[in-house]
Amino acid sequence: MTIQKFRFSEGDLLVAEVQPSELPPVRYKGKIWVRIGPRKAIANEAEEKILIEKRVTSASTFDALPCLGATIDDLDTAIFKMYYLPKAINEDVLLEDRRSVKEQLISLGFFDYRYDVPTNAGIILFGKSPERFLPGAYTQYVHFKGKSRSGEILSEYKFTGNLCTVLAKMDTFIEATIVGRRPVPVSALREEIIYSYPYWATRELLMNAVMHRDYESNEPVQFYEYDDRIELLNSGGLYGKARPENFPGVNDYRNPLIAEAMKVLGFVNRFSRGIMRVKDELKENGNGEPEFDLSLVTAFKVTEYISKKEREIRFNPKKDDHIRLPNGVIKQENGAINSDNGVINQENSAISPENGGIKSTEAQIIYRIQLSPGLNGIEIAERIGKAYRTVQRYLSALIETDIIEYRGSRKTGGYYLKERK
Repeated sequence: MTIQKFRFSEGDLLVAEVQPSELPPVRYKGKIWVRIGPRKAIANEAEEKILIEKRVTSASTFDALPCLGATIDDLDTAIFKMYYLPKAINEDVLLEDRRSVKEQLISLGFFDYRYDVPTNAGIILFGKSPERFLPGAYTQYVHFKGKSRSGEILSEYKFTGNLCTVLAKMDTFIEATIVGRRPVPVSALREEIIYSYPYWATRELLMNAVMHRDYESNEPVQFYEYDDRIELLNSGGLYGKARPENFPGVNDYRNPLIAEAMKVLGFVNRFSRGIMRVKDELKENGNGEPEFDLSLVTAFKVTEYISKKEREIRFNPKKDDHIRLPNGVIKQENGAINSDNGVINQENSAISPENGGIKSTEAQIIYRIQLSPGLNGIEIAERIGKAYRTVQRYLSALIETDIIEYRGSRKTGGYYLKERK
């Protein structure tokens, strides 16, 4: 259904165009409405079955096809009943529903009654082990050091499992790991929080990659992070009505059942305005325009660059910026942090002794806090390889000498360098 508004001198005109769905039944607010002659009402089970049979005859998308070799035992029906169904079906309708789980799955397109097997969408959304049937149905995150894949791998994670479980993990991962909050002093009494990447825009781009990817391919969604950018690549280029000349104004769905399920779960909106909002949020955060590579034909790639403020901090350190230590001065010059007695090498985030080097625990703690403001005591202890109790003693001493301070609550707070006047 498309709605357009036209303005004329005589007045405004609203045009609503409704096309028949290729994959009925269509639910609105969890209900299926039918009109037969003068009758307009909520579809009963018999009418819904007729609509399901109509859908089967025209099902052509990969997610609607039967996953041959799978059985209902390969689905986590508990997640479907407890988590998905209440979001998809109106509460009143659900209370009166006496159908079996299999019949409920069939009604939503997640089970094929002809072959008595789950559909591909059912396996992708609720499968106990989707990769068993669709080897590429996962997302691969890799954080490379530097600006190319030849750099050292700093961290990696494989988002595997059914989408009902994985999407929530991705959401949390972006907010906790990718966004990169950093407090920056703007005056003696005020700080500004800057973000490497805006949460909503990054989340939208990742969810789009998962939703629009070609699940017939064995290639996973690539979610790669570099020093200066994030690259997202999914198999399958533009689909259907979407073309390079009309992107992103025109949208189409390679996986309509998965797209609808992700909308039900609240991870996409299907208003065909996501890319426009992404551009606005990236511009507002100082990341610049996202780059879409539409030339790959069999794949779709988007690049999101790090924010301007974070780029300046990472790649253009201030030469005069320094941190006072009890035994001397740590001074930041040309990407390295030097002390009176040695060098802390910022390139490999390690202590590199030179003429004795900086071996004091205090210096290592301050260095770690400088690199990653907001770390808690456990995280600092892990990164410098010291016992937590030992680190806590030094942290207390550094607070007393006004070198660092603790901000936030006991559970979620962390340590920061004390603002210097």
